[in-house]
Amino acid sequence: MQASEIKLQDILEGTKQYIVPLFQRPYSWKKSEWQVLWDDITEICINDNPRPHFMGSIVTIPYTSIPEGVPKYLLIDGQQRLTTVFILLAALRDIATQKDDKELKELAEEINNTILVNQYKKGTEHYKLQPTQLDQKAFYQIIKSSSEKEPNSIWECYNFFTKKIRNSKLAFHQIKKVICSNLSLVSVVLSSDDNPYLVFESLNAKGRPLTQADLIRNYFFMQIHQDNQESVYNQYWEPMQIMLGENLTEFIRHYLTKDGKPVKQSEIYFEIKDFIKKCDALVYLQKLHKFAEYYAKLLNPEQEKNEKVRKYLHRINRLDVGTVYPFLLNCYHDWQENVITEAEFIAVLQVIENYIIRRFVCNVPTINLSKIFAALYKQISQASNLDTDNFVSQLKSILQHQNYPKNIEFKEKLKDVKLYGGNRSEKGKLILESIEEYFCHKEQVSFDNLSIEHIMPQTITNWWKKHLGEDWGIIYDLLLHSLGNLTLTAYNGELSNAAFGEKQQGFKNSHLELNKYFKDQKSWQREDIERRGEYLANIILQIWGYFGDDKVQTPQAMEVKGSTPEILNIFGEKYKVKSWRDVLEITMNTIIDNIDGDRFQDILENFSHLIGWEEKKFREIRQLKNGAFIEVNLSSTYIYAFCQKAIEMAELPLAEWQVKTINSQ
Repeated sequence: MQASEIKLQDILEGTKQYIVPLFQRPYSWKKSEWQVLWDDITEICINDNPRPHFMGSIVTIPYTSIPEGVPKYLLIDGQQRLTTVFILLAALRDIATQKDDKELKELAEEINNTILVNQYKKGTEHYKLQPTQLDQKAFYQIIKSSSEKEPNSIWECYNFFTKKIRNSKLAFHQIKKVICSNLSLVSVVLSSDDNPYLVFESLNAKGRPLTQADLIRNYFFMQIHQDNQESVYNQYWEPMQIMLGENLTEFIRHYLTKDGKPVKQSEIYFEIKDFIKKCDALVYLQKLHKFAEYYAKLLNPEQEKNEKVRKYLHRINRLDVGTVYPFLLNCYHDWQENVITEAEFIAVLQVIENYIIRRFVCNVPTINLSKIFAALYKQISQASNLDTDNFVSQLKSILQHQNYPKNIEFKEKLKDVKLYGGNRSEKGKLILESIEEYFCHKEQVSFDNLSIEHIMPQTITNWWKKHLGEDWGIIYDLLLHSLGNLTLTAYNGELSNAAFGEKQQGFKNSHLELNKYFKDQKSWQREDIERRGEYLANIILQIWGYFGDDKVQTPQAMEVKGSTPEILNIFGEKYKVKSWRDVLEITMNTIIDNIDGDRFQDILENFSHLIGWEEKKFREIRQLKNGAFIEVNLSSTYIYAFCQKAIEMAELPLAEWQVKTINSQ
């Protein structure tokens, strides 16, 4: 077996052919993998001094065919990434060919003749890659620029990259150069005596493809004397592998990131190699093992013996923000080494929780969180010299300037933020549990068997429609998952879709302070939901109080009711508008331009009384560019809320949606 680091260009160029064995699965990469590759290429293109981008490994074995022709290799591992690169280059070739530009046409010919095909070979040997039988027809159609299409994931990949290239401002020559010169792999060439099926089975069928952790392990032990390898492996590497399992690679990335610079998944192998070259490999491995123990407790707080710390680790864990782990690894180490106290470590966890909760509620984009937390420890250390009197205060001081929502924004968003569904439910339950704990009930109940209960139920009945009134559909769409309409109960199944009076009786048997609110309620309509939302929001302001500088100027809350919109700023574009209906139409059309069909379907399903394909469902409508209809017979406050909720569901940056109004006198 021979293993070496090579550029992708070495794999692609030259007269050769890679054959995907029969025992390989068909092409299976989807949009998530394509997007990661495209994002990486884009980032390298705009970087003035790019470093090699590590794509992973490729395992091949020489293959002798009869009659002999071009050199052939069985592609044992790496077919997904290699197939994707061929499709991407084919898309680049085709778009370059369509341009009325001599240089681009020459680039297209170069890509085709030196990379995609063996120019002077016939039959199947003409193609550099021979996929499995299920993929061959579609793949050959793409390589030949055929007008025929065999609908499958191969063509979906081609269409994805075609759209990305056409909408990109990147130079075509630069894209090609990055793919060939900046993308690199570890190439493992097996001996012809090896059984390719057994090799593939060991890599994939048992759930163990070559990970970066595997490559790092191999590199580590090449630096350690052979006599010591077994004992070092048993003492340090194997325990890490057992503790972290599939999380080992991600731990190493976070460990590298803790020194102040975010490390991408593709860069882990190169980064740690650079570190190992500069120091004793065994010493480095010992330190890595120690931090792996901290990381295991971040992932599974039950392993932490300190009860108070364990509680707050659980809370951080439930927020599902792995980007904070590099910072917390440093803090955990400082606590273990008595650099900071237990109380200060808990205070750090509380500040992080506060920061993440406020940003979640206000839908602050998470894209920069990794950079914020990668640099945070170094910033605090430089400012405080780890003086235990001001570590926490320095933490607060730095975070308050990193998109930390102020009270007025936090409170407004609390009243209508979606707290149920998908990955929001766990955060919503944590918020409700925290409110219950705030009451300091002497007989604190266990939250383990409690679940979120919707007072206005998820399945609306005729009783509820009549009770809510004429606008029941709008109220349902906008307030169903809001703070005011949610509580905790162990009787979710019994209460279900019952009328409010029946639910009220059920809440009387509850031991939760949270449910005593309903004791004297006469109804559960829009005003009641909003009033309770206001009440709970004020409590939450006490739980996660603003830790920033009170002197920092706070923006005034926008008055929507009674106002007339004048300008809509959305995602970098400015529109003159005359009504809130204009705001709604332009906002929804802009959302459509920025999301795929699946995401739009989510919006349709969650706001079925406000948007849909059937015109007759609505009172007054405007038709969107994709043919869907929106209800426009809405108040300004309803339109404002609907726009914000639709943007949040589309996972687009809410901060880039702003309406300038002329307030009515």
